[in-house]
Amino acid sequence: MLLPKKVKHRKWHKGRARNKRIATTKTTIAFGEFGIKATTGAWVTSRQIEAARRAMTRAIKRGGKIWIRIFPDKPVTAKGSEMPMGKGKGAVDHYVAVVRPGTIMFEMGGIDEELARHALILAGHKLPVRTRIITREFE
Repeated sequence: MLLPKKVKHRKWHKGRARNKRIATTKTTIAFGEFGIKATTGAWVTSRQIEAARRAMTRAIKRGGKIWIRIFPDKPVTAKGSEMPMGKGKGAVDHYVAVVRPGTIMFEMGGIDEELARHALILAGHKLPVRTRIITREFE
């Protein structure tokens, strides 16, 4: 699973306008020929990223190359069950990557289009966002 080695602040605020803005970075394919793009916004956990990566790797049977364009660097806290109100903020439970609509999350290269589409569809099922498969526009 992906985890940051170190974060500047142990606990973060949630942030205000969640899932309101569209992506400004990671909007074009940079490494491979095929990619999976988010059409909705969500917090993607490190477990979900790992599940999608495994699904893709197994589908392409160790052929080609996969690039993961998102990284879970935002800590999410949780308090224990049946805890009374108060007593401060909970401990860090897991890490998430903030994904906005238009973000390219995974890329693939070195395999044929039919196999890449199949692998990316399987990966999309593991993610909490609606996705679209895109291909690189060769100029």
